Amino acid sequence: MADTQRSAYERVQLARSKDRPNIQDYIDHLFTDFFEQRGDRASMDDGSIVGGIAMLGDRPVTVIGHRKGKTLEENVRCNFGMPQPEGYRKAMRLMRQAEKFGRPVITFVDTPGAYPGLEAERHGQGEAIAQSIMLMSSLTVPVITLVTGEGSSGGALAISVANSLWMLENAVYSVLSPEGFAAILWKDGSRAADAAELMKLTAQELAACGVADRVIPEPEHGFTGDCTAFYRDLREQLIEEVELLSSRSGAALSSERYKKFRAIGDCRS
Repeated sequence: MADTQRSAYERVQLARSKDRPNIQDYIDHLFTDFFEQRGDRASMDDGSIVGGIAMLGDRPVTVIGHRKGKTLEENVRCNFGMPQPEGYRKAMRLMRQAEKFGRPVITFVDTPGAYPGLEAERHGQGEAIAQSIMLMSSLTVPVITLVTGEGSSGGALAISVANSLWMLENAVYSVLSPEGFAAILWKDGSRAADAAELMKLTAQELAACGVADRVIPEPEHGFTGDCTAFYRDLREQLIEEVELLSSRSGAALSSERYKKFRAIGDCRS
């Protein structure tokens, strides 16, 4: 049962919890025959983005998502889920492949943002994000995005220009973190809780104004116990949504996706 009493910042903290499933958990429980594809075919493989081909029921799909670890060592290896430009170029390579072979694209978003380091900027971080957004806008295959934890900044948007954008009950999706918002607006990052209340970043708020298409209830006990029913229900919903979207023409899918994201700025209190 959804808890409607939590504050926005409490949901931010839950979205960041190390106990939440990461993309490997979703791959293991929702798909079969996953075949990971690495590298951007230009420079390197960025471990903070994972992607490949899998079966969703009896349909092949392309799966792409941010990767976070569950221990400090794992997080260091995948840069705490903050992609370099090479990660987004890997994602684009997989999207183009999906377009070529007519495979639906399913993305999983869980990132505090793209990596802001000097080396990333030198390698074209801003351009890689912009190119990924442009490519996703033009895809003629179905695209479904699940925001499973944090969905912050262009680092999240780069792989979430979708026909259907779903959010887990305690996930958040915003232009920047509450701490960053508070630092900019009030010059005081400690007012993150106040910022979260203003930002309309929760799944419930974003569903109310049409940004999120569906809010996925989380297990009552959280993700520390048996989550079999949660994954089973989510898998069934994904299969149904892929079938629904696949009945539409490629031109319609692309047009609907473009209009959906152009309308996001109309979300007002």
